[in-house]
Amino acid sequence: MRWNLPVSEMPTTWFNVVPHLSKPLEPPLHPGTRQPLGPEDLSPLFPMALIGQEVTTEPTVEIPGEVIDVLRLWRPTPLVRAVRLEKALGTPARIYFKDESVSPAGSHKPNTAVPQAFYNKAEGVARLTTETGAGQWGSALSFASAIYGLECMVYMVRASYEQKPYRRVLMETWGGRAVPSPVDDPSHPGSLGTAISDAVKDAASRADTHYSLGSVLNHVLLHQTIIGQEAQAQLARAGETRPDVVIGCCGGGSNLGGISLPFVPDGDVRLLAVEPASCPTLTAGKLEYDYGDAAGYAPLLLMYTLGHDFIPPSIHAGGLRYHGDAPIISNLVSTGRMEAVAYPQTKTFDAALTWARSQGTVPAPETGHAIRAVIDEALAAKEAGKEKVILFNYSGHGLLDLSAYDSYLQGELKD
Repeated sequence: MRWNLPVSEMPTTWFNVVPHLSKPLEPPLHPGTRQPLGPEDLSPLFPMALIGQEVTTEPTVEIPGEVIDVLRLWRPTPLVRAVRLEKALGTPARIYFKDESVSPAGSHKPNTAVPQAFYNKAEGVARLTTETGAGQWGSALSFASAIYGLECMVYMVRASYEQKPYRRVLMETWGGRAVPSPVDDPSHPGSLGTAISDAVKDAASRADTHYSLGSVLNHVLLHQTIIGQEAQAQLARAGETRPDVVIGCCGGGSNLGGISLPFVPDGDVRLLAVEPASCPTLTAGKLEYDYGDAAGYAPLLLMYTLGHDFIPPSIHAGGLRYHGDAPIISNLVSTGRMEAVAYPQTKTFDAALTWARSQGTVPAPETGHAIRAVIDEALAAKEAGKEKVILFNYSGHGLLDLSAYDSYLQGELKD
């Protein structure tokens, strides 16, 4: 059972959650002076249009027509009811998922890669640098850069670079270049924090280059809200008034924000973030100002953090190996509007196999975290004998993550 929106009904504005937060966001701070950042501080790294989106308090932001034209290559994405999983679990819960795996890069990431590349091209930028964990974001930005004729330099977390060689091939197919990070220490497994440092340092050294971030920042989450807006319209078509709970895996917070932020104004909808137990920022971190990268080049953000020098274990869900979280997500958790839970990776792969053997598709390891929480919510509904509407973001496929599945199937995957 699936619900598709016609292309003509794709959202033409992004939803801005900032006016709906019960507590205002604190400003990012300059890494040197620790004073609030101004536009002039960010302009060496970002185009002015994105800087404006970073601080806007307008309830909606218009999506440029040129961006809509590209997004329509795969959007609107389907809303699907996971009927076979419901039957496998014997639950009265109704489980819906937004299938973001249908994008060219196989995940939600192009939703922000395309507008970021567009705005940089419009400002005359010729080259972008970025970081990537599992390779989903690097793939997406390479795709978007190809659309707009930009060079793309990707610093990929070394552990993922070695675990997922076909992600590098995909980036290179779209014209991007990927190198393992950190670049100055081949023995270091890397982290998103070290990869951000490499990318920011590169961008700051060249006048023709800007930096592009795949998660965490306000404008990134803004671009992803097209997911939740489409889901709202599709749930109405499915005859559902609202979901009881909205679930997404969380590393920096982009896909979680994309599916959940449009539901923030509805206080009857629970919001649930799911993270790895080996990198439990929301469930075990501290809410404080911290650098966005390992070397301290990036601004300080008020967020839940494990410390910018924290190096997480080399789990296969590389997109969730970040020491902090988006300020918006941190705000929602700290004020009680959003909940968070953490799982070890063997439990998430167990859930991913349950999904694959009932629904048929193979989820990314990151998505497996969301599926673990979905299954637990559905089983709780079964135990209570109550109906429940569960919505989650199927943030990406795992067809380039089969080495991780092989490790799990061979009994070699450790927590």
